[in-house]
Amino acid sequence: MSLVKEARLWLAQDPDPETRAELSELIESGDEAELRERFGAKLEFGTAGLRGELGAGPNRMNRVTVMRAAAGLAQVLGAGRHVVIGYDARYKSDVFARDTAAVLTGAGLHASLLPCPLPTPVLAFAVRHLGADAGVTVTASHNPPRDNGYKVYWGDGSQIVPPIDGQISAAIEAVGRVDELPLDGPGTLTELGDDIVDDYIDAVTALPLGDARELRVAYTPLHGVGGATLTGAFLAAGFESPMAVEEQRNPDPSFPTVAFPNPEEPGAIDLAVELARKMSADIVLANDPDADRCAVAVPLGDGSWRMLTGDEVGGLLGEHVITHTSGDRMVATTIVSSTLLGKIAAAHGVRYGETLTGFKWIMRAAPGLVFGYEEAIGYSVGSDAGPPVNDKDGIGAALTVAGIAAAAKRDGRGLLDLLDDQAVRYGLHATTQLSVRVEDLSLISDAMARLRAAPPVSLGGRTVERADDLSLGEGGLPPTDGLRYTLSGDARVVVRPSGTEPKLKCYLEVVVPVTGEVADARARAAGELAALKSDVGAVLGL
Repeated sequence: MSLVKEARLWLAQDPDPETRAELSELIESGDEAELRERFGAKLEFGTAGLRGELGAGPNRMNRVTVMRAAAGLAQVLGAGRHVVIGYDARYKSDVFARDTAAVLTGAGLHASLLPCPLPTPVLAFAVRHLGADAGVTVTASHNPPRDNGYKVYWGDGSQIVPPIDGQISAAIEAVGRVDELPLDGPGTLTELGDDIVDDYIDAVTALPLGDARELRVAYTPLHGVGGATLTGAFLAAGFESPMAVEEQRNPDPSFPTVAFPNPEEPGAIDLAVELARKMSADIVLANDPDADRCAVAVPLGDGSWRMLTGDEVGGLLGEHVITHTSGDRMVATTIVSSTLLGKIAAAHGVRYGETLTGFKWIMRAAPGLVFGYEEAIGYSVGSDAGPPVNDKDGIGAALTVAGIAAAAKRDGRGLLDLLDDQAVRYGLHATTQLSVRVEDLSLISDAMARLRAAPPVSLGGRTVERADDLSLGEGGLPPTDGLRYTLSGDARVVVRPSGTEPKLKCYLEVVVPVTGEVADARARAAGELAALKSDVGAVLGL
C-alpha cells in the first residue's frame, strides 16, 4: 500500500502524459514488483550527475527527476547565476533541457540554451567561453537507447567533483513537489545561435594539427550528434570532408544499426570499416553518440583493419602534443591507463600526473595541463594555451589524430609505424581489459571483498609484488573503490567497479622490451596478456 501511495503522489505532480499513462497502468495492474523496482530506490546524483533508464518513478530518468535536479542546482548556485544548457538527440533530451531552463529561470537564474542537439564538448566549451557559472548537458553518452542522463559542469568548464556534487544532491533531497516550482521567470532565457558552434570550431582548429592535410577518412557518428560539427571542423582546418557512413550519419535515438552505441563494442564500427575498404581510406574515425570520445582504426595491409586501443591513441596524441608545445607543462592520465605516457613525459622533461578515473579528475591534475586522456577512448588535446575544452573532446581528438596520420602519410608511413617507433623507444606497452557485466550488483561488492580479504600472490605466472587498496587513498589520491596489483616484470592489474554501468572492470598491462623485431615483441605481449587475463578471471570467480 505504501508503494501505491508513493506512486500516486508521484503521478499527481508528473507533467509528462507519457509517464503518467505508464504509471497509471502500473498502479491499476497492481504490479508490486515493478512498482518496488521504480519506487524502492532512486537515481542518486553523483559526480557523473544522473544516468538511468527512461520511465516513471524516482529510479528512472523522467521530467520529475530532471526538474528536481535543476531545482537542486538552482538552490546551490543562487539567483542571478548563469547556466548554459545543452542536449543530445536521445529520447526526451530536448524536453529535459527545456524543463531545466524553465526551472532555472523560475528560480531567478539566467539560462542559455544551445541551439540544437550538439556534442557534449560544445557545451563544456560554451560554459567557459560565455563566462557562465555552470553548465548542464542532457545525455547518456554511449549507454543503451533506453537510457538518458544529466551531467553538470562548473564554471571552469569541467565536470563537478566533491563537495559540489554532495551539495547539489542534498539540495535535490529538499525539493518539494515539482508542480509547485515557479517556472519561466523572474530569470531570463537566451536561445543561443549557431555562432557558439563556430566559436568552438575556431578553438579546436587552433590546436597543434601540423601542416599536412592529405588524408582520406571514413567516419561514423554512430547515430549521434557529432557528424555535422566534426565535418565543419575538418573543413575549417583544411582537411577533405570525411566520408560518413550513410546509415549512421543522422541522429537516431534508437541506434538501429548497432547492438550497443559505443565504438569500443565489437561490431560497432563494422559499417565504417566496410566504407573505408570501398573508398580506400587511410583511417577510420568514430565518435560515440555525444561525440566526447574518439575511436581510431587503421588498415593492416591485407584488407583487414584494427582498432587502436585507447592507450595506443593516448600515447600518440600525448607525444604529439608534447613535441608541439613548449614551456613548463603537464600531461596526465588515470591510474587504470597505460604507464606509457609517464615514460614519454620523462623522456621529454615534462611533468606527469596520475588521477582517479574520469575527466573530472584529469582536468584538475595540476596547472599547465596540455594533454589528458583515459583508456576509454577519451582525450583532451591542448596547445600552449591549454585545452579549449576542459573535458574529453572527441572532435578535437579526431582532428589531431588526422593531423598526425596526414603527416605520417606524407612520409610514406602510417600510425602503426609510429606505434612501433614508440615501442622501440619506451618498450612495448600492451594493455587489455576484462569486464564482467552483472545483473546483481552485490556480486561486484562480494568480489571486491574477497580480493581484499585474500589478495592473489601470483597472476599470469608473475609474482604480485605489491597490492594497493585504493579505498585507502593511495598515493595522495582521493579514496576510491579499487585494487591495484604491481606484478614482477613490469606488469600491472587494476580492478574496480564501473562508475556508470553494472560492471566489474579489470585493466591489465604488460611491458615487453623490444630487442629485435617489434612484431615479435607484440606476439610475446599478446601471449602474456592472455595468460594474465585468464588468471584474473579465475580469481574473480564471476
